[in-house]
Order: sequence, then structure tokens, then C-alpha cells
Amino acid sequence: MTDADGAEFGSRLRQLRLDALLTIEALAEASGVSVRGIGDLERGRRATPQRGTVAALADGLGLGEAERERLLAAARSGRNPRRRPAGLRSFPRGIDDFTGREAELAQLTALAGQAAAGPPVVVTVSGPPGTGKTTLALQAARELADRFPDGQLVVDLRGMDDTPPGPAELMLRVLKALGVADRDLAKAGPQGHPELYRQVLAERRCLLVLDNGRDEAQVRPLLPSAGAAMVVITSRRMLTGLESVHRLPLGELAPADAATFLSALVGRERADADATALAEVADRCAHLPLALRVAGNWLATRTGWSVRRLADRLALEERRLDTLTAGDLHLSAAFDLSYRQLTPTAARLFRLLALVDGTDVSAAGAAQLAGQHLFDTEDTLEELVETGLLGTDQDRYRLHDLLRLYARSRLKAEEPADEPEKARSALRRWLLETAVVAGRWYEPDHGAPPATWRGTVDLSTAEHARQWLQAEGDNWLAALRAAATAGDHATVVGVAEALHWFSDQWIFWGHWPEVCRTAAHCAQALGDPRLEAFHLNNHAWALLVCESRPRDSLERSAQALAAAQRAEDLPQQGWAHSYHAWALGLLGDHTAAAHHNHEAARLFEAAGDLHGTLHSLSSTAQTLLVASRYEESISENIRALTFLEQAGDRIERHSADFNRANLQTSIGQAHIFLENWSEAADHLRTAVDLCRTCGHPGLESRALAHLGNALLAAGHRDEARDAFAQCLALGSAANPQHVATARERLAGLDTP
Repeated sequence: MTDADGAEFGSRLRQLRLDALLTIEALAEASGVSVRGIGDLERGRRATPQRGTVAALADGLGLGEAERERLLAAARSGRNPRRRPAGLRSFPRGIDDFTGREAELAQLTALAGQAAAGPPVVVTVSGPPGTGKTTLALQAARELADRFPDGQLVVDLRGMDDTPPGPAELMLRVLKALGVADRDLAKAGPQGHPELYRQVLAERRCLLVLDNGRDEAQVRPLLPSAGAAMVVITSRRMLTGLESVHRLPLGELAPADAATFLSALVGRERADADATALAEVADRCAHLPLALRVAGNWLATRTGWSVRRLADRLALEERRLDTLTAGDLHLSAAFDLSYRQLTPTAARLFRLLALVDGTDVSAAGAAQLAGQHLFDTEDTLEELVETGLLGTDQDRYRLHDLLRLYARSRLKAEEPADEPEKARSALRRWLLETAVVAGRWYEPDHGAPPATWRGTVDLSTAEHARQWLQAEGDNWLAALRAAATAGDHATVVGVAEALHWFSDQWIFWGHWPEVCRTAAHCAQALGDPRLEAFHLNNHAWALLVCESRPRDSLERSAQALAAAQRAEDLPQQGWAHSYHAWALGLLGDHTAAAHHNHEAARLFEAAGDLHGTLHSLSSTAQTLLVASRYEESISENIRALTFLEQAGDRIERHSADFNRANLQTSIGQAHIFLENWSEAADHLRTAVDLCRTCGHPGLESRALAHLGNALLAAGHRDEARDAFAQCLALGSAANPQHVATARERLAGLDTP
């Protein structure tokens, strides 16, 4: 705004006030505009007010329609002078290939609508390096520009510089860009600039993008307190100290958006020529926008290269970061900026996190790596989260793939040669020791950890133990593999034995056949026939239940029986016969199955093994079921339920719940074959409730699939549809065979 523009509006306002015989104080009281504000406007010392302020003044003056419009026109002239202030719409060069982020843009658009009514809206866009925070903010600024007619500014806060500009310098830059006269700046003086800054933004509908913020101290003074402005802050830090802000965390692109982005960069023809290779490039770029741009630019400048050639080059993890360089775009350089700002303790933990075998780690696991107290490690992890170098979800911490490779490179460059192996060994040892304690919650005659145990995780209940074992599954499995490779056979069999009964809680995890096979191999290496029989039996179970391979299971249970006989171990002989019977029944040899079931029952009774006896009853009922002897199967299942009730607390609750659910499901199946639909549904609903109570999604999927079949056969299509949908909703924890059945039935129900 020029001085003449301000003088014209101020002169008109003063004359109208005098004509109305009002003092400045009287007009202030009538309009709600401050005395100082009116005085500055009349003298041309302030920027022309927004429409709302002018309307309030017009109401206070009691202006008619014509005079009111002339005052508004003078205000518009002041806000849109012939000489537009430099930088009033200051956008860097745009990105024409912006892709994805529809949800984030929609959220910013909705917030812009809120800003129109005031108070100011402040949004923080945070995320790891390379996620496209600035690109998103600029795209949003362009799309929302028309909503902020009084100015759209982008200010680079240079947060990654060693000495970024402070609030005073940045405030002055914004004021000048918005056209505040040097005379007014000088009159206010440095101490008055903050008030002038707030006043100017309060009177204008501006969109301010504060890009690359360093921390709260740099950003907080730049936030307006009144008016209809919108401020979008981008930062690698989460800026958790800012209050009254909307937070927009940014991560990797969705796979489909990543592929679309790459296609735009390399050209549709090359992308379509090998869609599989394009997807591999996107995956190896971790769907990170900066990495995708580097890869796309790399291909765009090497027209003789196929997408497959780059995909194969990126497959080499040790060269991936070096490959993701195109001209002055260096992915590693983006990571360096954040890494250099870490404290030494956080930088060391960041490096050590590259040693985690699984996709994520807990604070307790990270403490083992770092050799720190748990609470200190939590603080260090949160520093990494705050700086955008570490993701977090439900107390788990994760490095995305490219940051993991970067951390590995820093580990190799900066850590003493023997330090990584010490840290990795400490983590693996802790994982296996804790897995034993957690697994024993489900072992007969064990249960809660001994009073002498001093762990760093909460294993006070069986449910907590289950949650820990599942959350750390990838990590303790990797530790078990490492122990087997190192020839630590005793540790492997000890861990596998402790997890034996827990495996029923997580049947379809996908790795029990490997765990059991590895343990059987280690037991054979130890030369202990009892251990060998135990783990061979476990492997027979895993092949039978987890992978539906009854013929292979037969071979393993035969080996287990031979080992158990050498060891003169009656319970393991019983389990070998029981698994043999189960496999034979599935293969249709019901006579032989019945013989082995009888032998199992005899051996379990001789050994006084309650769990084995219960299993043999259940196994006999299952054999009768697959032999189409449905009434007898129901009777045997009821017999097993009676035995379970009589055993009372001599059988652990989790084992009892598991068996009750299993037996009720089998009874329901038998009633289905007998076409007793109502009875079948009743037993299967009971099974579903039991499974949910004790947390058995694998068994629940079986019960739901059969329940859906019973309801469908009885003509209850809507209830059947609901049962099949619930089965599908159990996801990866469910039995894949029953999920496939549910999906097939739903497709049939949806077909006209």
C-alpha cells in the first residue's frame, strides 16, 4: 500500500466521522475497532483494514448503502494498489508432476475454510527427510491462493542451516514483503515489530508458508494471534511444543501413487514396458518422494536404460544409496542434514538401530542395543522421532528402509569394529531369554515368571506375554536362527520347548514349521532322544496344522515315536501316536487312525498326562467326524468336555478355553453333516464367543466359517453373510483355508 492509498482511505474515514459528529472514542465504542486503530487509519499510518473492519466502521458511522460502498471501495483500492508490493505472492518454481496426497490436500482445504472465519489457522506438516513436505505445502498454497486475496508468502526458515535466521529477521522480511512502509518500520523500531507484525496479519487474509522450520523457538513468534490468516509450517521436527495447531504428519506415498509418480518421470511407454520392474524401483525407493524423484530423473537422463536395469541395480542394498543420486540431488545428503543435528547419544542409537533384524523394535529392545537404562533410551528414541528419523506406532519404533541403509552406513563408518556385534549379541540374548519367560506362561506347571526374574518388559499376565511374543516375533525368530547358525543347540531347543504350548495361541503366524524343524535338528545334534522326540512331535504338529501336509507329518511322528521309545518316554510316545492318528484320519485311513488313537489314550493314561488324555479324546472325536460317524463324534466330544470340567484347574485356563472352543466347533460341524442347522449354529456361536474371550483368531475363523455354512444351509442369508464377513475381518491371524471358504461364499451371496 502506498502512502497516498492510505491517506485517501484515512481522509474519507475522518470526514465521515466528523459528519456523524462522532469522536474517535465514540466511533470506537460504536464499531468495536480500537481507538488507536482508528487514529492510525485516519492518519494513513496503518495498512488499510480488511472488509470486516470496514463494515464494522460503516455500521458504527450509520452509513447509507451508497456511502458504505464508497468507503469499501476506498479500502479495496488500498488493499490492491497499482504498485503491488514485492513478494506479495512469492512462490518458488512449481512442481508440475505433483502426485497423490489427496487426503492431506483435502484436510488443508478444509482448514483454509475455517481460517476465513478466524481465528488464524496454523498447520504443521512434519515428516522424515524426503517425504515432500515443502512440495505439499506449495501445492496447497497454489490451490488455496484465491482464498487469501491479501497475500500468499513462502518464507524459507533455513532450519537445517548451522545458524538459521532468528524470529526478528524473519518477521521483518514478512513485513516488508507485505508492503509495510519503511517509515512505519522505523517508527515502530525493532521492539515494536512484533506488535506491528501481529497487527498487519490480523488485518489481512494472508496465507503464510513457513518452510523448513528449525524448532518451536524460531517459529512461535511468527504465528498470528488474530485475524483470518492461515500459516502452514513445514519441518522435519514434529514441533510438539507448539500449542493450538493442527498436525499433519507426512509419510511415504501409497504404492499406487508412487508408481504413478515414477511413470510421469520416466514416460508412460517405458513404465508400461515393465510394470513389475517399475514397482520394484518404487519399493526399493521405500515409496519416498525424494528417492522416487532421484530414480525417475536418473532414468529420464539415461534413455538407453530399461527400468529393469535400474531395479536390479537398486536391489544391491550396499549400493542403493549411492545409486540414488542424480545431479545435485543426493538422497544421503538429505539424511545427513537431520543426522548432523542429533545429540551424540541419539546419533549412536540411530546407528545401532540398523542392527535390528525385524521391521521395528521396542524401547526395551533398543535399551539392550545401546546398553542404556530403559527410561534414558525412551528419551533418546523420542528425540529421533521428533527429528523425523524414526517412526513410531503403539510403542514400536521403526526406521524406514532407506534410513536403515543410511544408519548402517554411519554404523560402519563411525562405530569401533567390535561394537556392532556386541550390541547385536546383547539384543539377541535378551530376546531369547525373554521369549522363554513369556512362553512359559502357557506351559503346564510354569505360568507366571519366578519372583527372582527381573525383566525390562511387563510379563505380569499371560496376555501381556502373548502381546510381547507377537510384537517381537520377527526379532526373536531372527535371534533363534542366529543361535542355530552359531551351533548353540541348547539355547534353540530351550526356547522352542518354552514356546510349545504358546504356539496354539498363534497357530497361523507362518513360522512354527521352521521353529520346530530347527529345534528338532538341534535336539538331534545334542543326542538326547527325549528332546529329539519332543521336537519331532512338535514338527509333526506344525506340518499337520500350519501347513496341511499330513503325509510329511506322518514321517515326522514316526521318527518321534522311535526316539520316544529309545528314551522310554511314555507321554512323547502318546503324542507321536496321536499325531499319527490325526494325519491318517485326514488321509482316509480311519481304521489305522483309530488304532493309534487307542494307543495314545493308553499311554497318556499310564503316564497320568491330563493334557495328553484330553488331546486323545479330541483326536478320537475328530477321527470319527472325518469317518462320517457323526453321532459317535458328538458323543466323544461331549465326553471330552466332561473330562475337561472334571479336571478343573489342573488344566490351565488358557488350555481349557482353547479345548472348549475346539470341541464346540467339532460338535457344530457334526450337526452340520446331520443337517441339524439350529443345533449346529448354537454350538458354533458358543465356540466363536469362547475364541473371542480367549483371543484365538485361528480357531475363531474355523468356527465362523462353519457357522456361516450352517446359517446359509438354513436359509439365513444375511446372518451367514455377517459370519463370513467376520471371518475375513480376522485377516492374517485366521486360518487361510477358512478365509478362502468365507471369501468364496461371500462372492456367491453377492452374485444375483
